[in-house]
Amino acid sequence: LLEQVRAAQERKLGADHPDTLTTLNNLALAKKDAGKLPEAITLYEQVRAAQERKLGADHHDTLNTLNNLALAYW
Repeated sequence: LLEQVRAAQERKLGADHPDTLTTLNNLALAKKDAGKLPEAITLYEQVRAAQERKLGADHHDTLNTLNNLALAYW
């Protein structure tokens, strides 16, 4: 379902819209919880890079994604 939501948001809002990035972050979390760590890490890295460009490195959404990425690596 998250993949469907993400696809719809990308069409309607764009790939770098904060709502789309939040959904992508949630998708990465779901993949991490499902034991698909390489896929999760790839998504977290993608989200973090987009959030840094769009929102800045110190934005709370960017920091949340960085935290999630750290937990995935852990």
